[in-house]
Amino acid sequence: MEIGFFTTIGQRVKFFREQKHITVNKLATLSGVSQSYVRDIELGKKQPTVEFLEYICFGLGITLQDFFSDNEKDDDLTKAIKKLTPQQRKMLTAFLESLHPTDEVQ
Repeated sequence: MEIGFFTTIGQRVKFFREQKHITVNKLATLSGVSQSYVRDIELGKKQPTVEFLEYICFGLGITLQDFFSDNEKDDDLTKAIKKLTPQQRKMLTAFLESLHPTDEVQ
């Protein structure tokens, strides 16, 4: 499923959660919100405040900008990075930094 501009907040939460291969319960735990609240958001029964949406994005390992961006504009690398867990992103960042150390004189 591609995520488009007019997709609901709940559909976006579910989209990113499924891309990360995590359950509603796991997302709730990672976000610090209740499982029923996450489920109600995904079903469109509740609309989260920006504060709670930030918690959910933290649990998903994405930023609010990532959450609201239009994936169709992203290249393949960006799409692949968005699917990574927070730990995998840290490992990727460390790897990329090892390829080009910042203290190296050019």
